Amino acid sequence: MRIATIGGGPGGLYASLLIKRASPEVDVTVFEKNPRGATYGWGVVFSDRTLTSFREADYKSYIQITDDFVIWDAIDVRFKDTVVRAGGQVFSGIARRRLLDILTTRCLEVGVDVRFETEVLPGEADFCDLVIAADGIHSLTRARHEQHFRPRISEGTSRYIWFGTNLPLDSFTFIFRSNDDGLFQVHAYPFDGTTSTFIVECDERTWRAAGLDRASEADSIAYCERLFSEDLRGNALMSNQSKWVSFPTLKTKSWTRRREPRTAPVVLLGDSVHTAHFSIGSGTKLAMEDAIALANTFEEHGGSSGDAGSIEAALADYQMERKPIVERFQEAAEQSQSYFESTRRYQELDPEQFVFHLLTRSGRIDYGNLRLRDPYLIERVDRWFSTRAGGDERAVVAPPPAHVAFDLGAVKVANRVVLSPVAEGSSEDGIIAGADANGLRDALGASAGLVVTDEVAVSAHGRITPGDAGLWNDEHVAAWAPVLDGRKTPIAARLNHSGPRGATRPRQRGLDRPLRRGGWRLLAASEVAYGRNSVPRMIDERTHDEILDEFTAAGARARRAGFDAVVVEMGRGYLLGTFLSPLTNHRDDELGGNSERRMRFPLEVFDAVKGAFDGPVSASICADDWQRGGATAGDAVQLATELRGRGCELIEITAGFTTPGFTPHLDLYYLTVLSEQVRNECSIPTMVGGDITSVDRINTLLGGARADLCVLRPHR
Repeated sequence: MRIATIGGGPGGLYASLLIKRASPEVDVTVFEKNPRGATYGWGVVFSDRTLTSFREADYKSYIQITDDFVIWDAIDVRFKDTVVRAGGQVFSGIARRRLLDILTTRCLEVGVDVRFETEVLPGEADFCDLVIAADGIHSLTRARHEQHFRPRISEGTSRYIWFGTNLPLDSFTFIFRSNDDGLFQVHAYPFDGTTSTFIVECDERTWRAAGLDRASEADSIAYCERLFSEDLRGNALMSNQSKWVSFPTLKTKSWTRRREPRTAPVVLLGDSVHTAHFSIGSGTKLAMEDAIALANTFEEHGGSSGDAGSIEAALADYQMERKPIVERFQEAAEQSQSYFESTRRYQELDPEQFVFHLLTRSGRIDYGNLRLRDPYLIERVDRWFSTRAGGDERAVVAPPPAHVAFDLGAVKVANRVVLSPVAEGSSEDGIIAGADANGLRDALGASAGLVVTDEVAVSAHGRITPGDAGLWNDEHVAAWAPVLDGRKTPIAARLNHSGPRGATRPRQRGLDRPLRRGGWRLLAASEVAYGRNSVPRMIDERTHDEILDEFTAAGARARRAGFDAVVVEMGRGYLLGTFLSPLTNHRDDELGGNSERRMRFPLEVFDAVKGAFDGPVSASICADDWQRGGATAGDAVQLATELRGRGCELIEITAGFTTPGFTPHLDLYYLTVLSEQVRNECSIPTMVGGDITSVDRINTLLGGARADLCVLRPHR
């Protein structure tokens, strides 16, 4: 049994070591094109969890690695001339060159043939029973079989450069500095007793404004030394072929390739198959964990026998085990990368909130986790948040963000938790009844700060289903009164016209299934059907005025019925949303075309409702259609800015559903990114729902300036 490992980085060396140690009879050769000790970069960082897997995989190398560790338990953030320390963040660092030396020596001890300054070109290792491709993001092995592996590389929008310095840091340190050219940030951490890694990052605009796109290596060092002179404390920056680059995120469809005539089976490992942004310190960790998984499946399936079936089974299990884990890690890394590519957006935050947002950026650390790690930091965040909202700064204990009051215009919301019960169907004449009424009573009796109704139709032909509750006549006003009577919790009515999503069956029988009988006319910005629904009529001058009158009257009735606030529905593929998206607005008049004209009618409706309802008026918008050619977050920012100027008190953030063809994004923060962009770029409070199932998660979103109110129960 012969194995060729192409690439002598940590992942390739570790996989070779583990396989050879478990199966001494296997002939394992590592081919590395560079001399021994040659490496790019400075230090490598590991967490406690990663070290546990190293200890179980090979105790001897684990001891050697940990003996050389520099260990710290804090993160320092330097922002606006303030240093905020977060404790309980245990990490360990080691020089990359030292790590490679330990793994190389250990490989030689167990009998691995390590050949430096030996390059293996594609196809030259096909005589082996297995090729382990650990040759990095520019892998020639992967490129040879690109159609099979199907890699995708996306470049980041920021530029960064990797330096070292003799400054002996005692924490992982983030530094944010601005000058006339723009904002720069540093990721710095120690890796031995005298040296630290010092990564400088900035956006493309700043990079060019500073002339760094034309700068030599020496010029870049000089510029960064001047900018961060206070932080470097007289220490110089050191280079190791340092260049300004953008971060490439690599994702690969298939990680393995079975044996074919005249070609050996191939397995990809480490940066040859995936990358994750350096801001969560993951590249070497992921590569070495890949190596552990590969060695384990190789041993479990008896791959050392050289049997083709055993090797194929081992490689299949390796991909099945590692790929989902890496994909989740990449999601967190992309969240972190997105944060550092848009830090300009958060420069107006106070240091406490800025630091909390930074620490919770990737979703791997939340409010509860930070409270366990550093309760003093969380107490500081809680007190800042409460005081900022008008709380008593002399209170012995500051409440967590979810329990801090919020002013929705003149309406006092006791806490930041919102309930929005899903409607199950009222009477066919639009009078709220049955389960819908009971659901609202239950919500109003709970301890939430605000209740928002499901969609309330402004007209009979604006219903989604025949059982939708409405506010299109005075009978409806009378029907709402006993539901709202005696409540302590404020309630907002969500005013809506279904548009092309109307005349469908109750949603317990399926989403957007058209009525077989008893339907009604549908209206929309353009004649674009929603799924299997009938084609709607394009709104003309007459129906334009009718709808405006219907929303106006519904706003007035909402106040008479006893609602404390209203939300104008402008998303989810309903009528007003069809005007806002280029996917559903094909008009060539003053209500179609560019985003400014597409906003006109929804804004006109908002103004009319605000004039009719004597209280807070908010809007629910689609912040991203999640479809090619659809409305984007940039359009949402423009719309939110217009709404703010018209006195909108709150923006609810939704996404998708503009047409049935959208691709849902179901990652942990799938609406949060949109919410924080609208909130922080437009300076308007936002409300966000989605996958929010705990108060701890609400505290995380609020404390990190991502939203101001959170819906505990997801919308339908």
